[in-house]
Amino acid sequence: MKRLLSLATASLWCCVALGSIAAESLGDEVAQQNTTPPLNAQESNPNVMGWMQGFPPPRDKILSAQDGSFFQFPGLRYSVNHMQEFSTTRSVMASKDRRYSVRSRIDDEIDDIVFLPWGSEVPMTWEESLSANYTDGIIIMHKGRIVYERYPAGLEPDGVHAAMSVTKSFTGTVASILIADGLIDPALPITHYLPELKGSGFDGSTVQEVLNMTTPLDYSEDYTDPNAGIWKFSEAGNVFRPDSYTGPFDYYDYLPTIKAISGQKPGAEFGYRTPNAEVIGWLVSRVTNQDLSDLVSELIWQPMGAVYDGYFVIDPAGTSYAGGGFNLNLRDMAVFGEMLRNGGRLRGRQIIPAAAVEMISSGGSQQAFAAGGEYPLLKGWSYKNLWWITNDSHGAYMARGVHGQAIYIDPAAEMVIARFASSYQASNKYIDPTSIPAYEAVAEYLMSK
Repeated sequence: MKRLLSLATASLWCCVALGSIAAESLGDEVAQQNTTPPLNAQESNPNVMGWMQGFPPPRDKILSAQDGSFFQFPGLRYSVNHMQEFSTTRSVMASKDRRYSVRSRIDDEIDDIVFLPWGSEVPMTWEESLSANYTDGIIIMHKGRIVYERYPAGLEPDGVHAAMSVTKSFTGTVASILIADGLIDPALPITHYLPELKGSGFDGSTVQEVLNMTTPLDYSEDYTDPNAGIWKFSEAGNVFRPDSYTGPFDYYDYLPTIKAISGQKPGAEFGYRTPNAEVIGWLVSRVTNQDLSDLVSELIWQPMGAVYDGYFVIDPAGTSYAGGGFNLNLRDMAVFGEMLRNGGRLRGRQIIPAAAVEMISSGGSQQAFAAGGEYPLLKGWSYKNLWWITNDSHGAYMARGVHGQAIYIDPAAEMVIARFASSYQASNKYIDPTSIPAYEAVAEYLMSK
């Protein structure tokens, strides 16, 4: 297992899929290990740990992509803010003019909001939840204004942080824009656009079913299994693999090798599998002849007036990783969420089609989501166009990534929360109980103002 980690970790950080990683299906023994913090948020603060400081840094403070130490806790608390130091990347260019401006009216009372974590009888304050989830930076917007902004560890206001699987929702947004513009028909088979996938587990699924992750893929993201598909997928995208490697050259070379689960029909069950997002990244690039990094810049970042350039981690073919490779600024991410909350509008301008936002926020099949059985805590939720939909009375929906990355959009409360984090627990199975009820409590508080 250690050998596999050293081979794949350099690219694995971005393809660790939210929630469906091994922690979602681990036995009690490993789950118990995951709930025992090695260091608390204050002890593991990268500014306290002193990673990569000095010329040269002390040997015990150096993090490396080749041996995987850069993505092992507590070192990952530094790395998530410095992924460009450990990866090969492509830039996502921000706006050169017409940058957004956002006003602030900070409400310090938010820190004292009390909520009850799922499965607990002990109340927690909002401020306490930030440490519980190893928050690096968090912004709350209400009615277009920033009402809360904190940077507890590592991240600076002008910094760039790994978004992990929040990237998938950016990929899904690009696809939604192209659907709204008539460049993609979601009802067509995915093989209509990507004939390379004929005979694979994607064959027979429509574009919409890939977007909703209801494809019958015989593919596992169980990291305890050395034969799981996640390892082959990771190695295909790894720019640090050994000379002896003879597998697929890149992600697109690997995707057609995934087979279908015998007897399972497309659309029947939700299964959170990162290759679905990679297929959508391939699709949007195929129909536009542009890399995903350029599409995010052209369709979202520059029209929105993003202030900071972002970047995507790329595979050996130079392709941006659609499943988890985006790194971006926290304020830019919050304003992206605010734009969606306003139906694609910002500063009185329609940035992305309203139809694209409606596609996302309308939600997918709750029956298929429940049938997958992967998220028992997320009762009544669904998944649509690579976004997580709560289907609650507020119409809230989310982008989610491992180690605590999130965009939470609550239309009823006119609220957006953007968070970067670096929890020692990768899976949101452990992070949700002190996150989602906290978001809901803030929403109720803001609605009472």
